Amino acid sequence: MTTALLIIDVQNDLCSGQYAAFEAKRVIDRINQVIAAARQAKAPVIVIQHEEPGGPMTYASDAWKLDPDLQVGPEDSYVRKTTPDSFHNTDLLAVLQAKNISKLVICGLQSEFCVDTTTRRALTLGYPVTLVADGHSTLDNKVLTAAQISTHHNEVLTSMGSFAGQARVTPAADVRFDA
Repeated sequence: MTTALLIIDVQNDLCSGQYAAFEAKRVIDRINQVIAAARQAKAPVIVIQHEEPGGPMTYASDAWKLDPDLQVGPEDSYVRKTTPDSFHNTDLLAVLQAKNISKLVICGLQSEFCVDTTTRRALTLGYPVTLVADGHSTLDNKVLTAAQISTHHNEVLTSMGSFAGQARVTPAADVRFDA
């Protein structure tokens, strides 16, 4: 099995300012740790960026650009999306198939939106998923803190047994790739 790393929406608008995710810089540090592990294993790194035409995250705007601390490069694959589902109306599935990917490691922003939706879609497509436990975050909402939301998603996504693929949650320091 070949594993790829999916990094979802680690963009300026979600990492600083009004919409900054909880502990965004810590999460980026964890993601960079996983990127280093992927590179060491020669596993593909796929960077996904959300865009909202006419909104704050318009393609190529400063808000849309990746956080400068994220250690990605030109050797990585890039996917643009307009919904929380990184597979919907994108070429993500084609990229995974072209690279013969059979397992995914997922991290990024925001836990209850794009990370959750993409993880569930990957599971329905039969991909086993490792969710980086400390590699995703979000904002507080009116009911829960960001930390509670992320913890909740770590629990919920791993308790789903009815998909073809299975999810497991692993801290960044323990993520391993089989390339």
